[in-house]
Amino acid sequence: MELNISSRPVEKKRDSKRLRREGKIPAVLYIKGKPSEPITVERGEFEAALRQIKQGHLPTTTFSLKDASGKEIKAIVKDIQYHVTTYDILHLDFEELEAGTRVNVRVPITFTNIVDCQGIKAGGALRQNMYHVKINCAAEEIPNEYNVDVLNMQIGDMRKVSDLGLPESVRPLDKLGEVALMIAKR
Repeated sequence: MELNISSRPVEKKRDSKRLRREGKIPAVLYIKGKPSEPITVERGEFEAALRQIKQGHLPTTTFSLKDASGKEIKAIVKDIQYHVTTYDILHLDFEELEAGTRVNVRVPITFTNIVDCQGIKAGGALRQNMYHVKINCAAEEIPNEYNVDVLNMQIGDMRKVSDLGLPESVRPLDKLGEVALMIAKR
């Protein structure tokens, strides 16, 4: 997804409020080994991009940030700050993705064949203990999601982080024995 950015001077609180009134979101771009870069993103453009992203997949979505000179930077959203009552976006944190560097990412866990699951048909219920698994991987190898097929699971069966089929190049930051999901009795 592509976003247009513009640089902004390090500012005071009133300047951030002014930017928000103008329809912009104050943001910071973190670059490994360099000082962070304060930027702004158009609110409408970012909200339109958010609507296109499948729920829970924002941490693994790569954005192409373009500045006025045409320079393009690949980045992911590391943090979003929302207003407490209106839930408007107040601030964004982006992290630059450089080829060859490793990043920490939260990857969503999804399921297939839930309707046909043997344990659910026998009266069990799917209990999802983890919605994301935290991993460390190369910037160019960020997976979109980890998919778990629950078709043959029975009541009492569980899948742990170690059962998600993580590739060798990916290092899990969660404990391998942590239960991601199980089919429990109702």
